[in-house]
Amino acid sequence: MSHPHPELGAPPKLPRNGLRVVALGGLGEVGRNMAVLEHRGKLLVIDCGVLFPEEHQPGVDVILPDFTFIRDRLQDIVGIVLTHGHEDHIGAVPYLLRERGDIPVYGSRLTLGLLTAKLKEHRIKPVTNQVKEGDRRSVGPFDCEFIAVNHSIPDGLAVAVRTAAGLVLHTGDFKMDQFPLDDRLTDLRAFARLGDEGVDLFMVDSTNAEVPGFTTAERDLTPAIQTVFRTAPGRVVVSSFASHVHRIQQVIDAAYEHKRKVAFVGRSMVRNMGIASELGYLKVPRGLVVDAKELDNLPANKVTLVCTGSQGEPMAALSRMANRDHQIRIGEGDTVLLASSLIPGNENAVSRVINGLTRWGAKVVHQGNAKVHVSGHASAGELVYCYNLIKPRNVMPVHGEWRHLRANADLAISTGMDPARVPVVDDGVVVDLVDGKATVTGKVRAGYVYVSGGTVGDVTEELLRDRVTLSQQGTVTVVAIVDTQTGSLAEPPDFVARGLGTDEAMFEGAIPAIEKVLSGAAKDGIGDPAELEQRIGKAVSQWAARKHRRNPLVIPVVIEA
Repeated sequence: MSHPHPELGAPPKLPRNGLRVVALGGLGEVGRNMAVLEHRGKLLVIDCGVLFPEEHQPGVDVILPDFTFIRDRLQDIVGIVLTHGHEDHIGAVPYLLRERGDIPVYGSRLTLGLLTAKLKEHRIKPVTNQVKEGDRRSVGPFDCEFIAVNHSIPDGLAVAVRTAAGLVLHTGDFKMDQFPLDDRLTDLRAFARLGDEGVDLFMVDSTNAEVPGFTTAERDLTPAIQTVFRTAPGRVVVSSFASHVHRIQQVIDAAYEHKRKVAFVGRSMVRNMGIASELGYLKVPRGLVVDAKELDNLPANKVTLVCTGSQGEPMAALSRMANRDHQIRIGEGDTVLLASSLIPGNENAVSRVINGLTRWGAKVVHQGNAKVHVSGHASAGELVYCYNLIKPRNVMPVHGEWRHLRANADLAISTGMDPARVPVVDDGVVVDLVDGKATVTGKVRAGYVYVSGGTVGDVTEELLRDRVTLSQQGTVTVVAIVDTQTGSLAEPPDFVARGLGTDEAMFEGAIPAIEKVLSGAAKDGIGDPAELEQRIGKAVSQWAARKHRRNPLVIPVVIEA
């Protein structure tokens, strides 16, 4: 069942009648979803998303899948299939299309609308193929059938991929809401039909596998949202994902009922809601939405603001409001509604935003104190229902952290699945479907690729560790004038400390340690300044840890006497 596989090497050549599945993201993490299917020399990519950085990754904008596995085979890619329009499923597409711009992209109308707007910012004109539920497309040796699923964004699709090696059903992100706001149900009849045909590999969303029962219906949130609008004495500020069209529709309906004008704040929110409205996925009464500048002329109890920042992102509108770094000033009488679930790892950032908003006098309504959000993912009861309905021959849990993947695997096994046919694997682990059985056969590179500013891949793990050390432990620069022939100091070294909160004179105690390593280097015949800097840096670091229990970033500079 479980396959950490540290011993795995490169996978063998794939048999002609086999299908290879390699997840380059989305396994062991919530985000960066990307699966590559290989059959008869061709590659099909399902989703290509980003992961958002955590606090221990300062200066990183987003994290991409590692394309190394497919980089030498870009011409073999016959298509990119997108299950829905969330960033963790489409956000890395621009970076893949930078490497080969004519890869055909398949997706629903809203998904392609959101993607095309994103690609325009990257100055990429994609080759798009719009599909809808019930459609079938031949994409190289892959026969793709698209199936309606509901999620927290409209137009979600599962994809059934038929090959000579067998049938793969990939759910994408999905749930089984029986009362969806857009009346678009997950097509369980199609799932059952595919089950009768024979699903050889079922790739299943694991995000909510630990949650018992069934996910709450979106419509059940309406009373809590209505309460906010009915009781708020001043402005209502709603923060949500910029792609959460269903939630924004509920907010718009409530604002219209309570005679409030609505303004969208934040570039991505304005862009995405404009696309959703233009394509007919967001129903906006005429005259309801106005420019944010017009709100100054309205009474506070007639104003609704919809913005980004529900995850505490530093540069998002809500975080800037909390920090008093935004033109919109939060104050007494304002009610802030956080209408999104909390992504694991963002707890501290969100808590800081809530505290900041509360400090300025706002009432903050969030998932912890009101029923204002439901998940977009199937809970355990829904997953078990699907296993019993489809009866797949093999199951590969996807989309989730390790605890989610394991919980999903346990659910599959509880319905009678053979544990040997339920591989739980990391990013980069190769699963081959041959003669109806899925087995682990190797591993490929699938590390993090960091985007920082305008650069892709220049930020390394070592650089991130240095950034974290700088932020937590400070830095000390050691300038030493050295006679490289004798290994002696020409004069006492200078120490320049930052972020340590101590007297720089404290480092004078490190001078004997520096003299010792210089003497040792001279005896070894080492006079290269770069090598001496490395030794000095290590000596000062060890001395600071031993004497002061501090681990500053040490920057040694050697000047030859």
